[in-house]
Amino acid sequence: MSVNQSTGRQGDLRARGLRIALVCARFNDTIVGALEEGARSALLTHGARATDVTTVWVPGAWEIPIAARALAASGRFDAIVALGCVIRGETYHFEVIADQSNAGLMQLAIDTGVVVTTGILTVETAQQAHERIGGSHGHKGAEAALAAVETLNAVRAALA
Repeated sequence: MSVNQSTGRQGDLRARGLRIALVCARFNDTIVGALEEGARSALLTHGARATDVTTVWVPGAWEIPIAARALAASGRFDAIVALGCVIRGETYHFEVIADQSNAGLMQLAIDTGVVVTTGILTVETAQQAHERIGGSHGHKGAEAALAAVETLNAVRAALA
Protein backbone atom coordinates (compact mmCIF):
# COMPACT_ATOMS: atom_id res chain seq x y z
CA MET A 1 0.00 0.00 0.00
CA SER A 2 1.02 3.56 -0.71
CA VAL A 3 0.04 6.05 1.98
CA ASN A 4 -0.44 9.79 1.48
CA GLN A 5 1.37 11.39 4.40
CA SER A 6 -1.05 14.33 4.59
CA THR A 7 -4.38 12.51 4.39
CA GLY A 8 -3.55 8.95 5.38
CA ARG A 9 -5.29 7.66 2.24
CA GLN A 10 -3.88 4.39 0.97
CA GLY A 11 -3.35 3.22 -2.59
CA ASP A 12 -3.14 -0.38 -3.76
CA LEU A 13 0.34 -1.15 -5.11
CA ARG A 14 -0.16 -4.89 -5.61
CA ALA A 15 1.27 -5.69 -9.04
CA ARG A 16 0.70 -9.45 -8.99
CA GLY A 17 -0.97 -10.60 -12.21
CA LEU A 18 -0.66 -7.23 -13.94
CA ARG A 19 0.90 -7.08 -17.39
CA ILE A 20 2.96 -3.92 -17.74
CA ALA A 21 4.85 -2.57 -20.75
CA LEU A 22 7.79 -0.24 -20.22
CA VAL A 23 8.38 1.87 -23.34
CA CYS A 24 11.90 3.30 -23.14
CA ALA A 25 13.77 5.85 -25.25
CA ARG A 26 17.35 4.99 -26.24
CA PHE A 27 18.27 8.69 -26.42
CA ASN A 28 20.08 9.48 -23.16
CA ASP A 29 20.17 5.72 -22.65
CA THR A 30 22.34 5.73 -19.52
CA ILE A 31 19.68 7.72 -17.70
CA VAL A 32 16.78 5.85 -19.29
CA GLY A 33 18.42 2.51 -18.51
CA ALA A 34 18.40 3.50 -14.84
CA LEU A 35 14.74 4.56 -15.14
CA GLU A 36 13.90 1.16 -16.65
CA GLU A 37 15.79 -0.73 -13.96
CA GLY A 38 14.03 1.24 -11.22
CA ALA A 39 10.60 0.71 -12.78
CA ARG A 40 11.18 -3.02 -13.25
CA SER A 41 12.54 -3.42 -9.72
CA ALA A 42 9.57 -1.58 -8.20
CA LEU A 43 7.13 -3.78 -10.11
CA LEU A 44 8.87 -6.99 -9.07
CA THR A 45 9.09 -5.81 -5.46
CA HIS A 46 5.32 -5.28 -5.48
CA GLY A 47 4.51 -8.74 -6.80
CA ALA A 48 4.77 -8.60 -10.59
CA ARG A 49 6.34 -11.61 -12.28
CA ALA A 50 9.34 -10.91 -14.50
CA THR A 51 7.45 -12.46 -17.43
CA ASP A 52 4.61 -9.93 -16.98
CA VAL A 53 6.92 -6.93 -17.46
CA THR A 54 7.91 -6.24 -21.06
CA THR A 55 10.43 -3.60 -22.10
CA VAL A 56 10.32 -2.07 -25.58
CA TRP A 57 13.10 0.30 -26.67
CA VAL A 58 12.50 3.06 -29.24
CA PRO A 59 14.87 5.74 -30.60
CA GLY A 60 13.68 8.68 -28.49
CA ALA A 61 10.87 10.30 -26.53
CA TRP A 62 9.16 11.38 -29.76
CA GLU A 63 8.65 7.72 -30.73
CA ILE A 64 7.31 6.58 -27.35
CA PRO A 65 3.62 7.44 -28.04
CA ILE A 66 3.44 5.49 -31.32
CA ALA A 67 5.02 2.41 -29.74
CA ALA A 68 2.73 2.79 -26.72
CA ARG A 69 -0.28 3.00 -29.04
CA ALA A 70 0.66 -0.28 -30.75
CA LEU A 71 1.13 -1.96 -27.38
CA ALA A 72 -2.21 -0.65 -26.12
CA ALA A 73 -3.95 -1.87 -29.28
CA SER A 74 -2.48 -5.36 -28.85
CA GLY A 75 -4.64 -5.95 -25.77
CA ARG A 76 -1.70 -7.71 -24.11
CA PHE A 77 -1.00 -5.05 -21.47
CA ASP A 78 -2.94 -3.67 -18.54
CA ALA A 79 -0.78 -0.55 -18.31
CA ILE A 80 2.02 1.22 -20.15
CA VAL A 81 4.83 3.17 -18.51
CA ALA A 82 6.73 5.64 -20.69
CA LEU A 83 10.37 6.24 -19.74
CA GLY A 84 12.67 8.77 -21.35
CA CYS A 85 14.86 11.78 -20.74
CA VAL A 86 14.74 15.09 -22.59
CA ILE A 87 17.49 17.52 -21.60
CA ARG A 88 17.09 21.17 -22.60
CA GLY A 89 19.42 22.28 -25.36
CA GLU A 90 19.90 25.58 -27.12
CA THR A 91 16.82 25.33 -29.34
CA TYR A 92 13.04 25.03 -29.09
CA HIS A 93 13.36 21.31 -29.88
CA PHE A 94 13.20 20.50 -26.13
CA GLU A 95 9.73 21.99 -25.74
CA VAL A 96 8.35 20.30 -28.85
CA ILE A 97 9.59 16.85 -27.88
CA ALA A 98 8.64 17.13 -24.20
CA ASP A 99 5.20 18.63 -24.79
CA GLN A 100 4.12 16.50 -27.72
CA SER A 101 5.34 13.14 -26.45
CA ASN A 102 3.46 13.67 -23.19
CA ALA A 103 0.39 15.01 -25.00
CA GLY A 104 0.40 11.91 -27.19
CA LEU A 105 0.55 9.67 -24.14
CA MET A 106 -2.34 11.46 -22.44
CA GLN A 107 -4.43 11.25 -25.59
CA LEU A 108 -3.63 7.55 -25.88
CA ALA A 109 -4.86 6.91 -22.35
CA ILE A 110 -8.04 8.89 -22.93
CA ASP A 111 -8.75 7.25 -26.30
CA THR A 112 -8.09 3.65 -25.25
CA GLY A 113 -8.82 3.53 -21.52
CA VAL A 114 -5.45 1.82 -21.02
CA VAL A 115 -3.58 3.18 -18.01
CA VAL A 116 -0.55 5.13 -19.28
CA THR A 117 1.90 6.85 -16.96
CA THR A 118 4.95 8.89 -17.79
CA GLY A 119 8.43 8.83 -16.40
CA ILE A 120 9.78 11.00 -19.19
CA LEU A 121 12.18 13.34 -17.43
CA THR A 122 12.24 16.91 -18.72
CA VAL A 123 15.28 18.54 -17.19
CA GLU A 124 17.72 21.38 -17.72
CA THR A 125 20.88 19.34 -17.11
CA ALA A 126 22.17 15.79 -16.89
CA GLN A 127 22.81 16.42 -13.18
CA GLN A 128 19.10 17.09 -12.66
CA ALA A 129 18.33 13.82 -14.44
CA HIS A 130 20.70 11.91 -12.17
CA GLU A 131 18.99 13.42 -9.12
CA ARG A 132 15.77 11.83 -10.39
CA ILE A 133 17.09 8.28 -10.87
CA GLY A 134 17.74 7.55 -7.24
CA GLY A 135 19.19 10.84 -6.02
CA SER A 136 17.71 13.65 -3.99
CA HIS A 137 14.46 13.68 -6.00
CA GLY A 138 13.70 9.96 -5.65
CA HIS A 139 13.43 7.50 -8.50
CA LYS A 140 11.05 8.68 -11.20
CA GLY A 141 11.10 5.33 -13.03
CA ALA A 142 9.89 3.51 -9.94
CA GLU A 143 7.34 6.24 -9.24
CA ALA A 144 5.90 6.04 -12.77
CA ALA A 145 5.62 2.25 -12.58
CA LEU A 146 3.91 2.32 -9.20
CA ALA A 147 1.59 5.12 -10.35
CA ALA A 148 0.47 2.79 -13.16
CA VAL A 149 -0.17 -0.04 -10.69
CA GLU A 150 -2.04 2.17 -8.24
CA THR A 151 -4.16 3.79 -10.96
CA LEU A 152 -5.02 0.45 -12.55
CA ASN A 153 -6.01 -1.03 -9.19
CA ALA A 154 -8.08 2.04 -8.29
CA VAL A 155 -9.98 1.93 -11.58
CA ARG A 156 -10.59 -1.80 -11.32
CA ALA A 157 -11.84 -1.42 -7.74
CA ALA A 158 -14.20 1.40 -8.74
CA LEU A 159 -15.63 -0.69 -11.57
CA ALA A 160 -15.97 -3.87 -9.54
